[in-house]
Amino acid sequence: MSASPDLTDVRPKGEKIQPLLEVRNLVVHFPFSRGLFGEHGVIRAVDGVSFTIRPGETLGLVGESGCGKTTTARAIVGLVQPTAGEIRLAGTRIDGLSPREMFPHRRDVQMIFQDPYASLNPRMTVGSIVQEPMDIFGLHDVRDRKLEVMRLLDLVGLNPRFLNRYPHEFSGGQRQRIGIARALAVKPKLIICDEPVSALDVSIQAQVINLLMDLQQQLRVAYLFISHDLSVVRHISQRIGVMYLGRLVELAHSDQLHEKPLHPYTQALLSAAPIPDPALERRRQRIILRGEVPSPDRHYSGCQFADRCPLVEGYCRESSPRLKGLGHKVACFKVET
Repeated sequence: MSASPDLTDVRPKGEKIQPLLEVRNLVVHFPFSRGLFGEHGVIRAVDGVSFTIRPGETLGLVGESGCGKTTTARAIVGLVQPTAGEIRLAGTRIDGLSPREMFPHRRDVQMIFQDPYASLNPRMTVGSIVQEPMDIFGLHDVRDRKLEVMRLLDLVGLNPRFLNRYPHEFSGGQRQRIGIARALAVKPKLIICDEPVSALDVSIQAQVINLLMDLQQQLRVAYLFISHDLSVVRHISQRIGVMYLGRLVELAHSDQLHEKPLHPYTQALLSAAPIPDPALERRRQRIILRGEVPSPDRHYSGCQFADRCPLVEGYCRESSPRLKGLGHKVACFKVET
């Protein structure tokens, strides 16, 4: 599957597009204590992540479970307080704001959650679920909100007559469509999709992904798309960031990343992805990483991937590589960019 069209290039020649979202050196640490003597430490869930998302663009974020993808998303929407770093939305810094100060910005960033069964209130009708954001932000005339709910349900491929039904009357794919309609209810500029299809059947996954792409073309909304499925991320994303143990190790255009991965971790991830062509699948060479993913409470003076890297050298354990490069960025001493 090829990447979706780059919607960010539609602009007058020479005009520079300002980022919609800027994340600069984001750090999220969780302190903990354990053991009989109360040993103290920190979980380094996110440890210096930087990226931007432009209007109408999809940035995919991939990596193993526990690498910090969801924590990054939760920090952007204000569900987790960053330890350090900056988060700017349309040029305005939003990290560290109080709930009252954050309220005007919440309309611009919405979230689609991983579990369509747990993210909808079972005691509310579909109409009430989709209308609730409009009530909170005072959008539309009260008499027109029901019509807007019906329009949104139709937009995501659901029968508008379903607005008086309850979530338990719907399948998983239909529930996720309801979640998408709820996210669209306040006309956001950015939607964070946190593994939105991982709980769905493969056939339904394709329908939801195509729906998200169609909505992006219609509404010019930007996505931060989080997933562990590389084929899904390549299909929907213009750019992809690869995370490992709280850090971005590679960031590139979707096709560049798949055709010429530079970081050893990215190469290992792509080598594990199945290829639909049987002939190519038989010739594929797997890269097997040794060891397990280290604990995020461990402090590293050097590269966090050093213990599992097939290219490791002594200096890799002494200092930490920074994400660098033009266009195709990589954090690895062994790669020339």
